[in-house]
Amino acid sequence: MSTTTTAKAAGNLGNWADERVGASKGVKFLARKIFPDHWSFMLGEVALYSFIILLLTGVFLTFFYIPSVGHTVYTGSYEQLAGQTVSEAYASTLSLSFDVRGGLLMRQIHHWAALIFVAAIVTHMFRVFFTGAFRKPREINWVIGSVLALLAIIEGFAGYSLPDDLLSGTGLRIASSIILAIPVVGSYISFFLFGGQFPGEEFIPRLYTIHVLLLPGIFLALITAHLILLVVQKHTQYPGPGRTNENVVGYPLFPVYMAKAGGFFFIVFGITALMGALFTINPIWAYGAYHPSPVTAGSQPDWYMGWLDGAVRLTPGFLEFQVLGFTVSGNILLPALIIPGLVTMPMILYPWIEQWATGDKREHHLLDRPRNVPTRTGLGVMAITFYLLLLVSGGNDIIATHLRLSINDITNSLRLLVFVVPPLAYVVTKRICLGLQRKDREKVLHGRETGVIYRTEEGEFFEVHEPLGEHDRWLLVQHDSFRPLDPAPAEDERGVKRPGARFDKVKAKLSSFYFEDRIEPVTPAELEAAHHEHHGGHEAVEGSDEAERPALAGH
Repeated sequence: MSTTTTAKAAGNLGNWADERVGASKGVKFLARKIFPDHWSFMLGEVALYSFIILLLTGVFLTFFYIPSVGHTVYTGSYEQLAGQTVSEAYASTLSLSFDVRGGLLMRQIHHWAALIFVAAIVTHMFRVFFTGAFRKPREINWVIGSVLALLAIIEGFAGYSLPDDLLSGTGLRIASSIILAIPVVGSYISFFLFGGQFPGEEFIPRLYTIHVLLLPGIFLALITAHLILLVVQKHTQYPGPGRTNENVVGYPLFPVYMAKAGGFFFIVFGITALMGALFTINPIWAYGAYHPSPVTAGSQPDWYMGWLDGAVRLTPGFLEFQVLGFTVSGNILLPALIIPGLVTMPMILYPWIEQWATGDKREHHLLDRPRNVPTRTGLGVMAITFYLLLLVSGGNDIIATHLRLSINDITNSLRLLVFVVPPLAYVVTKRICLGLQRKDREKVLHGRETGVIYRTEEGEFFEVHEPLGEHDRWLLVQHDSFRPLDPAPAEDERGVKRPGARFDKVKAKLSSFYFEDRIEPVTPAELEAAHHEHHGGHEAVEGSDEAERPALAGH
C-alpha cells in the first residue's frame, strides 16, 4: 500500500510540474540524450565531481573560519603555539584543524579536491586539444574551458592564502611584488587591494569574499553554460564502425549514464576522502603565523602556480632598470605578467587560429587521432614541455639542496633548456606522428604483419601480410588531409584591391607551417593498385598447398 501511495504522489508531482513548466519535454530530451562511451570523457566528469566536493567541504569550513587579521592570543590545543599572538584567521584555521571534530579531515579533503579539480581541467583540455574537439561548433566551449582553467588557478591561490600562515603569506608577498611591477598603476592597485602597504588589514577579508562568493558564482555560471552547450550540441566521438558526423553511437543518459555517473561520483569522492585521511597537506601549524620579516626556506607553491614561480626564478636580474628616475622591474613584469599573457591568449584563440590556417568552416563531431594532426600534436607537447621545465625551475633550491648541486648551475642550465627543449620536443613529436602515419599507410596498402616468412623457388623471401578488415582500414584512412593554402590574387580582374589581401601571405605561411609536412591517406585507387601488385606477385605461392611450399621460417 505504501509503495502505491508513493508512486501516486510522485505521479501527481510530475503531472503538476509538467502542466506548469512542461517538465516532461525536458526530461524526455535529457533521458534520451545519447553519449558515447570512452574512458577519456571521464576527465571532465572528474573536474565536475571535484567541484561538487569543493562546494560541500567549503560550506563546512566557512562555519569555523574567521576572515580577519586582527591579533589574538592562541589558546587552542596545539601546545607549541600556545600563548603566541597570531591573526584571527590563523587561529581559527588551527582551531578548525585541532579542535573541531572532523575539521582537519575536511580541510585536507578540500585541499586535495582543489588540486584534483585543477589537474582534471588541465588534463581534460589537453584531451580536447589533441583530438580536435574544440573545432566548430565547440569554439565557445573551448573558451569557457580556458577561462575555467585560469579561474581555477586564481581560486586555488586564494584558497591556500586564507590561513595567513608563513607559507601563504610568502605567496601573497610575491603576488604583491608582481602587482607593484606593473608600470604606472601597480602601486595604486596594490594599495587598493591590500588597503595600504603590504600586508595591510583589508586583503584577507576581501580575498575571503572573492574565494567563497564571487569566484564560485562565476564557476557555477560557466559550468552550467558548458554543460548546456554539451547537451545542445552533439557529443564528439572517436572514429569507429558506424560513427559519422551525423550520428552519435553510445548509450542514453537514463538509465545507463545516470547509474555510471552516480557510481563514478562516489568513487571520486571516496578516493579524495581517502587522500584527505591518509596524506597530510598544507600543515600550517608547522609553518607558523605570517610575519613580513621571515621567509620560509624551501617554500613551494602548489603545482599549478609553480610554473610562474619558476619563470620568475629563471629571469635574469639585469632586466630591472631605471627610466627617468622610475624603476622598471622587467625581471618580474616579464615572467609573471607578459609571458602568461603570451601563453594564454593563443590558447584561448586557438580554435580560430587553426580554422584560419585550414580554411575549414565545417562542423566536426568525429575526433582526430593525434598522429593525423602532427603539427597540432607537436605544439601541445611543446607547451607541456615548456610548462614542466618552468615547474622544475620553481624547485631549483630544493633540487640544489637535496642533490648537493650548485643552484647557479641549475638555474643557468634551465635557462638554456627552456629555449632549446620545447622546440626540440615539437620537432621530435611531429616526426613521430609522421612516422606513425607512414606505418598506417603501409599497413593499409600491404596488410598487417603476420610474422610468417616464406621463401620462393627462386630464393626470394617475403613476409605474409594479413589484409585489414574494412573497419580497421577505414579507421586508418578516414581523416582529412589538408594542403597548404595558396594566397589569392591581391586584386580582382578589374584591378580592385581585394579586402583582406594584406593578410594572405601570413595565412599562407601559417598554413604551410601546419601542412607542408604531411602524409596523404591511402586513396581507393592506390589500394586497388597495391592489391593487384600483391596478388600478382605472390599468387602462386599463396595459392599452393602447404606441402608444396619450398621453405618457411617463423618469427
